[in-house]
Amino acid sequence: MFKLDNTLLEELGLGSLPPDEKNRMLGHIYETLEMRVGVKLAEQMSNEQLDEFESFIDSNDEAGALKWLESNFPNYKQVVADELENLKSEIRQAAPQIVAASQQQPPAAA
Repeated sequence: MFKLDNTLLEELGLGSLPPDEKNRMLGHIYETLEMRVGVKLAEQMSNEQLDEFESFIDSNDEAGALKWLESNFPNYKQVVADELENLKSEIRQAAPQIVAASQQQPPAAA
């Protein structure tokens, strides 16, 4: 499907970030993507479906949640792809400011 890794950061213009900043950025991208996809899918769910899906999430059953999504929302991978493209576009636009801000920060104390 897609990988959240250094190659993605290079593609977005963030390849020059320090390693710790890269890790933070990848975490932020993942969390933001997860939230946006969740909101998009939740908008399409009935209350019953929402309860069913949340039961998988609450019990940390990621495999069950994915299987449920595949059977109830076969287009969910497209939703993920669309939201990732939107997020990548936003990050590309902000990349120069993100890199500049990382270069102005003092190095973290060891």
